[in-house]
Amino acid sequence: MSVVMHTLHVELGERSYPIYIGRDLLSDGELLNRHIAGRQVAVVSNTTVAPLYMERLRSALGSRDKVTEIVLPDGEAHKTLAVLETVFDRLLAEGHNRSTTLIALGGGVVGDMTGFAAACYQRGVDFLQVPTTLLSQVDSSVGGKTGVNHALGKNMIGAFHQPRAVFIDLNTLHTLPPREFAAGMAEVIKYGLIRDNGFYTWLQTARDRLVAREESALAEAIERSCALKADVVAADEREGGLRAILNLGHTFGHAIETHQGYGQWLHGEAVASGMLLALRLSVQRGWVDPAAVAELHGLLQGAGLPTGIPEDMRPGDFLTLMARDKKVIDGRLRLVLLRAIGEACIVDDVSAAELETLLETAERGAPSR
Repeated sequence: MSVVMHTLHVELGERSYPIYIGRDLLSDGELLNRHIAGRQVAVVSNTTVAPLYMERLRSALGSRDKVTEIVLPDGEAHKTLAVLETVFDRLLAEGHNRSTTLIALGGGVVGDMTGFAAACYQRGVDFLQVPTTLLSQVDSSVGGKTGVNHALGKNMIGAFHQPRAVFIDLNTLHTLPPREFAAGMAEVIKYGLIRDNGFYTWLQTARDRLVAREESALAEAIERSCALKADVVAADEREGGLRAILNLGHTFGHAIETHQGYGQWLHGEAVASGMLLALRLSVQRGWVDPAAVAELHGLLQGAGLPTGIPEDMRPGDFLTLMARDKKVIDGRLRLVLLRAIGEACIVDDVSAAELETLLETAERGAPSR
């Protein structure tokens, strides 16, 4: 029997939608079908998640005119236009019309690609997010950012397209590999750093319970993370200003992912490294107490996340790749830094020399495999 432990709302006028957090939500047909308008459904998953959860979700959907299962290869390396085209091929071949609903069953890659497919197919159809990784539950499933990667940059091709609902089933975290779980912890930690000092303090004390995947601690961490993101998205849906604070560590992280090859460093691993760089830069500017660096370093390490940058990346590699980032406007790189723990700010005056000093003295290392 399903249990809804928390219900949040992303307030976007006619595009508003609920986020359900609980247990056994994948099997709750009444709840799922409440958010599906038409008689056609296409469930998009991947080769890892589909064998675990596809049958359960399909059973919950009940009798429909059409239920199409689309299983993509797993991994960030497959987050491409070429793979996305296979989704369109199936939808067209099986006669899905404008009343169809796509369901993203998987992690961030599946969610981003399914959302982008929904934004494009027949100029826009409904979709639902059923995230199965911690990272996608607290971050990528909420907010409507969708897209694919390009060889020259991460998430450079995409659209804003909000889901009709998000279903976060805590049970799916039981099958998540430790490295994937740790990657999700990076995004949880991010919310405390940018928006909520009290939450960051709580994470310091609750870290071991979270790593042990204690349900009550997970439910609280996910609810607080989603609530913080929902507030930011409601205030700035299309990243015209405030929403950019959600990118703490991401500009550095995207450079790492692109340089190393998508999937070699998981997104959350690269973000963890990037957050520590952003905090060190904030300390370098005299905004944050230097003791905060050791505190974040310990929190990341305890969560199983990297604290260094790749051995083979030089400052020039970072500068070249960061210059292509989506957050570069009129030739000026925008970075998210911290005025204090829980208080993020966006700056566009970081010099190349400042970045070189930061990167030349950075710790080096790789994620645990």
